[in-house]
Amino acid sequence: MPDVQELLKKKFGNAAPARTGGKGTPRHKQKRNVARNSNDDKKLQTTLKKLNTQPIQAIEEVNMFKSDGNVIHFSAPKVHAAVPSNTFAIYGHGEDKELTELVPGILNQLGPDSLASLRKLAESYQNMSKDTKDADDDDIPDLVAGENFESKVE
Repeated sequence: MPDVQELLKKKFGNAAPARTGGKGTPRHKQKRNVARNSNDDKKLQTTLKKLNTQPIQAIEEVNMFKSDGNVIHFSAPKVHAAVPSNTFAIYGHGEDKELTELVPGILNQLGPDSLASLRKLAESYQNMSKDTKDADDDDIPDLVAGENFESKVE
């Protein structure tokens, strides 16, 4: 009895299908997508080397204040700097947070512009709280002296 490989070579020539298993299996293995994160990290590292940056150690957090009052907060970021060219690279997991979430811990980081915006923000919150108190007063009617609501229900 002739070999299976020989029969396939007779039928298809040298271009015999590449079967990886027995009968009923796929002819080719499926190609899997490879994670590209390590590749991106390598590109970043080579770019940072071209810019002559040096890593800065022991930075616990970085806060970037945006003009709309929000803050981009990095906890335990990786920081590289090239001081002569005034170039800084901060990377890691960044989160968008409101300024009020970070207020107690970042008061020493705020500059004069940020303090002014913080005051404006505090005033707007006070005005909002006054408005909600006034709205609550409008919703609940005052009790009328001499009336008994339970007697009207019966």
